Amino acid sequence: MAMESINPANGELLGTFETWDQATLDDVVTQAGYQFKEWSQLTPIEDRCTMMKRVANVLRDDSDQLAELITLEMGKTFIEAQGEIEKCAKVCDYYAEKGPEFLADEMVETDGSKSYVNYQPLGVVLAVMPWNYPFWQVFRFAAPALVAGNIAILKHASNVPQCALALEEVFRKAGFPDYHFTTLMIGARMVESVIRHPAVRAVTLTGSENAGRKVASVAGSELKKTVLELGGADAFIVLDSANMKAAIDGAVAGRFLNMGQSCIAAKRFIVDESRFEEFVEGFKTAIEAKFVAGDPMDASTTLAPMSRQDLLEEMHEQVMSAVKAGATLVTGGYQLDRPGSYYAPTILTGITSNMPAYSEEFFGPVAMVFSATEPAHALGIANSINYGLGGSVWSDDLTTAETIARGMESGATFINSPSFSDQRMPFGGVKNSGYGRELSSQGIREFMNVKSIWIK
Repeated sequence: MAMESINPANGELLGTFETWDQATLDDVVTQAGYQFKEWSQLTPIEDRCTMMKRVANVLRDDSDQLAELITLEMGKTFIEAQGEIEKCAKVCDYYAEKGPEFLADEMVETDGSKSYVNYQPLGVVLAVMPWNYPFWQVFRFAAPALVAGNIAILKHASNVPQCALALEEVFRKAGFPDYHFTTLMIGARMVESVIRHPAVRAVTLTGSENAGRKVASVAGSELKKTVLELGGADAFIVLDSANMKAAIDGAVAGRFLNMGQSCIAAKRFIVDESRFEEFVEGFKTAIEAKFVAGDPMDASTTLAPMSRQDLLEEMHEQVMSAVKAGATLVTGGYQLDRPGSYYAPTILTGITSNMPAYSEEFFGPVAMVFSATEPAHALGIANSINYGLGGSVWSDDLTTAETIARGMESGATFINSPSFSDQRMPFGGVKNSGYGRELSSQGIREFMNVKSIWIK
């Protein structure tokens, strides 16, 4: 079945791409496996870092072209797409600089005459990646994996085939040999055969909880390492001492970046009851004033389309189900009457724990606002669901805010800032948001054999 590239801003079919048959897939993965020994053992890490630096240069040289491709294929504004490409270049720079330091032998004092920890790459790493950040999601895996001496193969989301092929071309232009980074032109049904291929030694997936369970099950049966980042419903806690203007500005930025199609976006706003009405009214006013629908290539556009019409319809059904169950629709809750998959920014209140919406992830421009009686109550609401990716706390009382931040069940918590990813800090979740870490020193070591060597 062919992959289709569709512009979500107008529904235009941009192109179709034939998928591979099983024989082609097996041959490509086998060829990738053949490259591992030379890349890991005969290509010094300094040379791998130099090549990764060239990747950063290619990204910056071709930034506008690549950003336009992101906008055309998945819908985010061109300005946001340009920022995504620059972020990818930065993560390449980071691992090109820090890779040798992160993977250097670590001396350990023991009863032996010499003891140390040595890091050795595992082999071919399969990445199963989503469409919402079609370049960034890939680079935060690929940059550390390749610097470390692993080989990278990518199964990208089927609605961004042009981005998937462009990613491979970036590495080729930077001078990477064939089969060191390869895009697999396959659908979801062929992923299992790739995981089971003997050349593949590890799998990383960013996607839905359901997809993570399937991938982890297959990889577990093959005793292959996995890292899973499975989305979230991040809490955004506003305490009574918060600077309300800053909190509302942060709420708008944290919820509606990438039209809310982000795993680490703020989704559940938990506000002290003494400031609840002030927050809701200010939040409503801010989003109604800010967002103007238009061509995402136009710099004046602030409301871009959602990436796919079917996902918009699923999310709208979630909204309507919540309202039917008793939630209050403060604003939004409808698809715009224009071509493309545009959805009005939406606020829901009055959601209770017996409603499905309470623990669901809304993957789009929908915010749920809850009232809390005190900081401990707010923390209880934040921790009451099965997701645990990121979160934030807003308060001028930094001591209390830090106590809440430390108590939040999440992979990261921010104080007086929306959640975000930074190559210098580890990124990942707990509970049903997955396990393992990307970025920082922890990310580059995930797909390594952490080997103890003891001498006497």
